[in-house]
Amino acid sequence: MIGFLGGTGPEGMGLALRFALAGEDIIIGSREVGKAGNVARRITEQAPGSMVVGGLNNQVADQADIVFVTLPYLAQKPILQCLPSQLDDKIVVDVVAPLKFSKDGVSALSVSEGSAALQAQEILVKSRVVAAFQTISAHDLLDYNQRVESDVIVCGDHEKDKLRVIKLSEKINGIRGIDGGGLANSGYVENITALLLNINRKYKARTAIRIVGI
Repeated sequence: MIGFLGGTGPEGMGLALRFALAGEDIIIGSREVGKAGNVARRITEQAPGSMVVGGLNNQVADQADIVFVTLPYLAQKPILQCLPSQLDDKIVVDVVAPLKFSKDGVSALSVSEGSAALQAQEILVKSRVVAAFQTISAHDLLDYNQRVESDVIVCGDHEKDKLRVIKLSEKINGIRGIDGGGLANSGYVENITALLLNINRKYKARTAIRIVGI
């Protein structure tokens, strides 16, 4: 089962929907169980036949085999600090991009640990954190009748876990997973998100990235 901490936001909903369509069992997490249940029902309507349930974030941590962190950056630390033992020995996929929005555009926030994913690994010392999906548009994920024309750069320190997340990413129509090296590289990928959002604003578009030459 794939779980989503903060799965009621657009990114969490989009990823959960795409994986449900690919036949994965899903649990949506939130601090409000009613909100999680509503999102689970919406996804089930779009992916009939799939198993999608809602629950509290701690239930996601308990029940899911792979846990996606799709929280706002400022919520990541306090929520993960409440869950470390429940996430022991699990793959935790950090989708968070630390961003600041202003009238002048989008900028990347400085993270003392080096990246949101490195921060998560520092908190979850017995989990295996993998960084991925930061550059994928929630709008594209939610438009489930369309291919997602993008690569996903996957960073992590455990090769088997990276490979598992790469294979999982490629269950989404149009996506190719790319091994981005160790978790220390995750900050580079997170920062690309700010660049893409500023390009989107400039051109009134939804952009994505492709790695050529491989």
